[in-house]
Amino acid sequence: MTDNTHQDAGRRKSLREAALEEMAKFERKENEFRKKDRAERAADLRLPLDAIKVH
Repeated sequence: MTDNTHQDAGRRKSLREAALEEMAKFERKENEFRKKDRAERAADLRLPLDAIKVH
């Protein structure tokens, strides 16, 4: 039974690591998409994106 428990824990750990990796990939893609989208919208509106500082 303990071997089964250890195997299950190992599987959960690897699944968790895979899920975290996929989430990190998604977040990187989403951030890049937002940067690109923001730059495109600024270009359409002819806004100086670098000059605007929002805190």
